[in-house]
Formats: sequence, structure tokens, C-alpha cells
Amino acid sequence: MTLEDFKEGKVLLIDKPLEWTSFQVVNKLRWHIKQKFKIKKIKVGHAGTLDPLATGLLILCTGKFTKKIETYQAQEKEYTGEITLGETTPSYDLETEVDKTFPVDHISEELIKETTQQFIGEIDQKPPIFSAIKKEGKRLYELARAGETTEIKSRKITISEFEITNIDLPKVEFRVVCSKGTYIRSLAYDFGLALNSGAHLSALRRTKIGDFNVDNGMKIDEFIASL
Repeated sequence: MTLEDFKEGKVLLIDKPLEWTSFQVVNKLRWHIKQKFKIKKIKVGHAGTLDPLATGLLILCTGKFTKKIETYQAQEKEYTGEITLGETTPSYDLETEVDKTFPVDHISEELIKETTQQFIGEIDQKPPIFSAIKKEGKRLYELARAGETTEIKSRKITISEFEITNIDLPKVEFRVVCSKGTYIRSLAYDFGLALNSGAHLSALRRTKIGDFNVDNGMKIDEFIASL
């Protein structure tokens, strides 16, 4: 790829590794593009954040294609992952320690599969307190880490598919297809409540955004080697 290619606009499909922030991926690739072509700046942005503890598809746009980011962000997304039943965490995932435990003896495979139906279609969902949403100029996770409590408004999201792919209690594996703005961490937490228990998200991978598939994505090292 030439410098002109990047300036005119490229869509880069990256398979984000565990523990990297989406911004770290953007900064890493931008730095290598600048080094390769000995330039001082180039526009690079991502189309939809993935949490550090999630892996999978991250769409990056360069140059003029950064104007298309909102279009990609609005597209339907598919995730696979794992929910651990019987335990909650303040962040709804593994970023924070378990704070409460709940019984799981009453939970059957049948109940798990039946309960997914409550989450199909348009539903109201509250984002996690540990999220990047801004309230009064501050990110919610900044308030949460400072020990501040704040009221979070629910938002309407759409889940078109919620499939249980494996059950090995207390672990439940799933596949979800959902709209922009869906928090899978919140889905895991709410799923636990609906089962009269508790739950948190213990693994997450984004597999698709619209027609883009992580199977066509590149590892960061592969992209750098391709320059």
C-alpha cells in the first residue's frame, strides 16, 4: 500500500488482542504508517470501541475514509463470549473483583435457554457504570473508579439473536447479534438477574460488524509486516 492509498482512505480490519485498548491499536498503527512513509501526520480512527478485555474485530479507517466511521459504527454487530453465573462484579466483567455471589442450583439448561427470549427484540438497557459514556464532562468509569455513584439512564437497543452455544455451569457460552450501543456486559448482568441469580461477562469476542468478519482481520504484527 502506498501513502496515497492511506490518504485517500483505507478500511483496515484488525483482530484486536486481549488487554489492548482500541486507542492503543489506533496509535500503534498510526505510528507505524508515519514511520514507514516518513510523514508527520495521518488520520486514523476506529469505528466502535472494544473493551480491553474483549478481543476481535476492530475497524480502522484512514485518511478520507475517517468520514465513514459513523456509518460503520451504526451497523449491526455479532459477538461470541462467555457468561459466568452466580457471581457479579461492579464492572459487569473481569475488570473488577467479584463483589457478590448468588445461588445457581435452581438454574437448568432449559431455564437458561428460555430466559434468552426475554432479551430478543427492542429492550431497555442501562449501560454499565464502568463505561466510557460521558456525564457532565466526565467518563462514567472515571466517576466509578473515584467511588462516586451516579444515575444512569437506560437506552433502547435491539438484540436480534441471542443464542446459547454451550452450557457448563456456572459457565454459559453465547452468540449475540445486536444494534449499536449494546453493552454485552450489561446483557450478562441483566441475564443473571432474570435467572434470579447474578452473572458477569467472563469472555468476549466481536466477530462481525455489518458485512465485515474478523476471519478477514489481521493481527497487529501482520499489518505492520505488510507495510
